[in-house]
Amino acid sequence: MTTISRRTLLQGAAAAGATGLIAGPAIGQAKWPTRPVQLVCPWGAGGGTDAIVRIIAALLEKSLGQPFNVVNRTGGSGVVGHSAIATGAPDGYTLGIITSEIAMMHHQGLTKLTYQDYTPLALMNSDPSGVQVKADSPYKTINDLAEAIKAAPHGKLKASGTGQGGIWHLALIGWMLGMKLKPDHVSWAPSNGAAPAMQDLAAGGIDMVTCSVPEARAMLDAGRARSLAIMAAERNPQFKDVPTMKETLGIDFEVGSWRGIGGPKGLPDNVSKIMREELKKVYDSKEYKDFMNGRGFAMIYADGPDFGTYMGTSDKSMGVALTAGGLAKKA
Repeated sequence: MTTISRRTLLQGAAAAGATGLIAGPAIGQAKWPTRPVQLVCPWGAGGGTDAIVRIIAALLEKSLGQPFNVVNRTGGSGVVGHSAIATGAPDGYTLGIITSEIAMMHHQGLTKLTYQDYTPLALMNSDPSGVQVKADSPYKTINDLAEAIKAAPHGKLKASGTGQGGIWHLALIGWMLGMKLKPDHVSWAPSNGAAPAMQDLAAGGIDMVTCSVPEARAMLDAGRARSLAIMAAERNPQFKDVPTMKETLGIDFEVGSWRGIGGPKGLPDNVSKIMREELKKVYDSKEYKDFMNGRGFAMIYADGPDFGTYMGTSDKSMGVALTAGGLAKKA
């Protein structure tokens, strides 16, 4: 069937209406969306992923004139929600927010799903890992901390930020490998997320937390912690005083929690085209920029095919880190 854009369809219909004739291929092209669209979120209400997908949903609804309903499908370390997106009918009415965990779960044997099971539409956000220490820590710079880590006996220093094998654990592993140390030279204390890890840091229970700076913001603003560096190519404009590891330690390692919109594999071309155009509008909008900047979320954009490439690169790097850390299993 000939694929045409929404604009072409409307223009064609208008022209045909004037002559009383609609061309055959246009008859089979249904307008989209004509009913509510479900946006699946693999993580719980109130979290960063949920907040981002809800502002995207609100702006899409405003532009396309149909409800975009966010549905939280949690469980299985992200497997449940990601499965719901991948197995939805490929008609454009089940889409969702895909997160960095899709590049990790199959390496850990949690699912056979990979990034190749989706139609990528747009990368909308990526928050690199940061390194946080207690406000009165003797380590004033990331160089100070790195030297202390090298001098410390294996396993003496402790870090946290998420569960065992989670994205922030992989950040620590990649950092250790970048310093030519064993992946577990700094021991990992599993937590239920960045918030409890930061509380433990402030209480003196651990030495450092590897999580995104926005997640640590409450403790940073309260003067109870400091960020020493981020694992990214460039500084975050919202936290411009926090340097990158590349510029301080010379370690060219990037890792972070990214988020993008996608759908089941095989989405119709017209749906993909409309969504890619609309998501770029969302990304460029003042409402989205104000929302993201106000919360310290880093903005990064990649259109459909480039988002697919980005996921593939992330998948490879996560596989290397998980294998190095002894966390990889066969699905």
